[in-house]
Amino acid sequence: MDASRTPARRTAAGTAALVCCAALTAGCSGLAVQQTSATTRAAAPLAATDLQSQYQRVIKNVLPSVVQIQASRDLGSGVVYDTAGHLVTNAHVVGSEKTFKVTAANSEEPLTASLVYSYPEQDLAVIKLDKVPEGLRPAVLGESEKVEVGQIVLAMGSPLGLSSSVTQGIVSATGRTVSEGGSGGGTGATIANMVQTSAAINPGNSGGALVDLDGRVIGIPTLAAADPGMGGGAAAGIGFAIPASMVRTIAEQIVKRGKVVDSGRAALGITARTVVDDSYQPAGVAVVTVRSGDAAANAGLRPGDVITALGGDPVTTLTSLSEALAAAKPGQRAKVTYVRDGARRTAEVTLGEQ
Repeated sequence: MDASRTPARRTAAGTAALVCCAALTAGCSGLAVQQTSATTRAAAPLAATDLQSQYQRVIKNVLPSVVQIQASRDLGSGVVYDTAGHLVTNAHVVGSEKTFKVTAANSEEPLTASLVYSYPEQDLAVIKLDKVPEGLRPAVLGESEKVEVGQIVLAMGSPLGLSSSVTQGIVSATGRTVSEGGSGGGTGATIANMVQTSAAINPGNSGGALVDLDGRVIGIPTLAAADPGMGGGAAAGIGFAIPASMVRTIAEQIVKRGKVVDSGRAALGITARTVVDDSYQPAGVAVVTVRSGDAAANAGLRPGDVITALGGDPVTTLTSLSEALAAAKPGQRAKVTYVRDGARRTAEVTLGEQ
């Protein structure tokens, strides 16, 4: 539409509306009420039908790009990355295995695939089909920066082995930093900028697709929140997906180079452990080793120092330190607060890369 013509058309429409109102006021007001009521009644089911049609259209277009991945003991999902047969999934889905069986949405016979590279630090991995079936359709990755709270999304995958399953919900929050458990199949990774969703994410959904209503994959469903009050069971309606921007960054490096060469994740260059105070409460992170020439070493930190804050974030455990680093970028300058020989000190650190 020519934007320069829009005002003119709006003016004409406004004039017509005024004329109609004048005529109704002269003696057709009852008809106006009847027409308005009928229009309102018709609009509601039409809107519901339109939304249902949009759901069905997205599912029809995207589901063929979502696969089921079977390792010897674990079951998960994956997303078709390209026509060469590369599939993106979670690192915790592939575990330590090298070969897999893959079932596509439009295929009854499982295909075989081999590991290209696993990157547990971001809980992402790429595997490749040994033989690419005809008509393999890559998914379209969206832009994480444009994801908004309240946006309707669909989660596609193989929960509990039920392949080609779809659940629906909304984006509940963005920019979440989440630490996975190292037990129960997780990699122990701390992942920044995750998308929180109310769409159900169950065992087997990991590695699948979180999709917007334009049919773009905005994230890879990875884990559900655990509710301590339920014995550590999954909390309904609180799931997390790795943002598409990170998926694209990591997968592209793996496909082109066979490994991750630029993680984009900040690091201090230390090994460390959580320490507790006299009340046995977490009180900081003790430096065990310092890598020569890396961020902590260049800032003068040494084994035995106890880190208590990074930037404005308090540090009481290894997890809280990982979360603070996950929110930072390599090359960024940050103030580290630490205790040495009972004295509190600070140092300016230029963060390195993991």
